[in-house]
Amino acid sequence: MSEIDCSKIRNFCIVAHIDHGKSTLADRMLESTGTIQKRQMKEQLLDDMELERARGITIKARAVRMHYERKGELYELNLIDTPGHVDFQYEVSRSLTCCEGALLLVDAFQGVEAQTVANAFSAVEHDLAIVPAINKIDLQNARVDEVSEEIEQSLGLESSDLMKVSAKSGIGITELLDAIIERVPPPRGDSSAPLQAMVFDSHYDEYRGAITYVRVMNGTVERGQKIRFLRAGKTYEVVELGQFVPQQESCEKLQAGQVGYLICNIKSLQTVHIGDTVTNAATPDVAPLPGYQEPKRMVYCGLYPSDGQDFSELRDALNKLAINDPSFEFEPESSDALGFGFRCGFLGLLHMEIVQQRLEQESDVDLVQTAPNVTYEIVDNSGEVLTIHRPQQVPEAGDIEEFRQPIVRVKIVLPTECIGPAMKLCQDRRGVYKNTEYVSTTRAMLTYDLPLAEVIYDLHDKLKSATRGYGTMDYELLGYFPADLVRMDIMVNGTRVDALSVICDRVDADTRGRAVVKKLKSEIDRHMFEVAVQAAIGSRVIARETVPAFRKNVTAKCYGGDISRKRKLWAKQREGKKRMKSVGQVDIPQKAFMAVLDSGTNNKK
Repeated sequence: MSEIDCSKIRNFCIVAHIDHGKSTLADRMLESTGTIQKRQMKEQLLDDMELERARGITIKARAVRMHYERKGELYELNLIDTPGHVDFQYEVSRSLTCCEGALLLVDAFQGVEAQTVANAFSAVEHDLAIVPAINKIDLQNARVDEVSEEIEQSLGLESSDLMKVSAKSGIGITELLDAIIERVPPPRGDSSAPLQAMVFDSHYDEYRGAITYVRVMNGTVERGQKIRFLRAGKTYEVVELGQFVPQQESCEKLQAGQVGYLICNIKSLQTVHIGDTVTNAATPDVAPLPGYQEPKRMVYCGLYPSDGQDFSELRDALNKLAINDPSFEFEPESSDALGFGFRCGFLGLLHMEIVQQRLEQESDVDLVQTAPNVTYEIVDNSGEVLTIHRPQQVPEAGDIEEFRQPIVRVKIVLPTECIGPAMKLCQDRRGVYKNTEYVSTTRAMLTYDLPLAEVIYDLHDKLKSATRGYGTMDYELLGYFPADLVRMDIMVNGTRVDALSVICDRVDADTRGRAVVKKLKSEIDRHMFEVAVQAAIGSRVIARETVPAFRKNVTAKCYGGDISRKRKLWAKQREGKKRMKSVGQVDIPQKAFMAVLDSGTNNKK
């Protein structure tokens, strides 16, 4: 490929709320620019993960280069398609770092949603040129004028700048491409300067090793060149480089402003850090580029193989996943009840669900998942701050000076007639009201500060119910704040089951404890002896249920009225059951481990 003038390059991403048509719009752009022939076209072309296509959502950000001719000039458009779900905001932030412009897409019927607002503010923070567009204008129930007003009021964007398109039928795609060229500034890089390239993604190929995705900020990188990863401090030779069209297409060099990939015979992705700076090995004193923030794992849970023999298979499968997903982390842990497994950190519940699905699809391992929990902070008596990823790490109550929980700022966009039920929902979850903004005459945005633990479990589902499906939410972490929290342990037959321990608010502990033991009573099978199921805070038992024993009729062969003989047999039976109870093992079924979560959420008023 011949060298292209930097002024003819446009780097942009598409950001929007989930299901507003980002991937479909990317498909039409690829088609309109001739990057993909019609016979090669398929829906969600950039979503190449099986799970993405099955769910109809984008999980990983994707990059693609398009050539577009306008007024006799050839332009290079580098598009990065991004996920829309709040759990994958990290993927969006990586994309924004590598762009000069953002195409903000809004559904013509649904209008401005919570994630729309969050993405617009993120784009402004990264100093990007925003091109707003209303999608699905050909829908029968499209509210184009109302949505234009919502965008103007809530985002402060001029309605005259709005593009009106239909990604499905291809209406307005050419005009949108023209607007991107006009409004998105070209890259400011200098091809003659020392090399500075930002790593924004990577994946591992079994045959070629690590494939590093880069945006070249300054300088030029060529095949055969010695390059250095600043953070890793290692030097490699570029074996292959190229761009995505959308499949990988090799070229001789990448210059300032371009987006592409590097292959350097790197055998492990441990070297490739997201946000790292790649420089020329001959000039290692080049300043590193400001990277992005590390992904914040919000949710942790334990993953255990149902068969202990599958531990090594599970470890290999997790390693494989972590290689291509830097936002996912895991570490080994053991449980008395479940044996050896792993403590895994996720961005949110959807991310957790997707990782679990991928494990089941890509590896033949049956999993047991413990109830998810968030990260807490504890200040002990010595003043040391402890990070708590699982309830078992919580020290004794006497050793705790202060217990802190993560608080998030939640923005909820909903119809005005649903404000009352939504406010009650947030207040029941110990939310602190901040303000109400009216997006339009029929829609409002509520802002609450809520404990993250209350948000991740079921707030989204309950919100959908309270708002008849029209409410959407987005949240951002504010930090850790003091709270009256306790560790609630579950004991079965006098033995603490560590996998069932939870951290909860002291006010809710009694109610939740009673609900959990009641649920467990129905889940645990009957044994030959009584099984006591208890919930306790420290040494104080707050709830108890008893699973009754199987009873054998030991007096079946006694005839007549010899009551003393019957009493002897009953006493002998009681003694036997007592002895059996002291040595007996209670089998806890797998579904019991999710009973803690189910009962804890379903019993909220």
